[in-house]
Amino acid sequence: MGALYGYFAAADDDDALRAVDRDHDQPSGTGYDQVVVKGIDPVVDLLPAEVRLTSRPADEVRADPRHGSLVGTAEEGELMVVSLTDALRDGLATHDPRSLCDVATGWASTEGAFHGPADPEDLTGFLERLSEVAGRAVTRGAGPYCWICP
Repeated sequence: MGALYGYFAAADDDDALRAVDRDHDQPSGTGYDQVVVKGIDPVVDLLPAEVRLTSRPADEVRADPRHGSLVGTAEEGELMVVSLTDALRDGLATHDPRSLCDVATGWASTEGAFHGPADPEDLTGFLERLSEVAGRAVTRGAGPYCWICP
């Protein structure tokens, strides 16, 4: 089936952990501003897009303490939450929506970024939805996160 990834905004790390620590069998991220996708890992697959969006070198992104940092786990490790960089959030929030297609096209052609060929149109749609979440996160002063369900 493949892993599910929920990209979302939360007030802080404690709030982000509540996105997966659910009562009454609610799905992860219930009540959070989020985009749920299959197969776009926030640490490996999203890195080339972040480089393109922020103009930061990959080594600098990897060195950012918020890049893929484990915030916590739930359900005996079956769910986890990682932080994403504020630079990614800000890059998404301020990027011209028309140019997200160019970012997605370059991202799709990145060798080794995905386990198979990636569709630039699908990636554009993902970036557009993620850009909307990022814009609302900036307005609220929220940070970017991703929950992962392997």
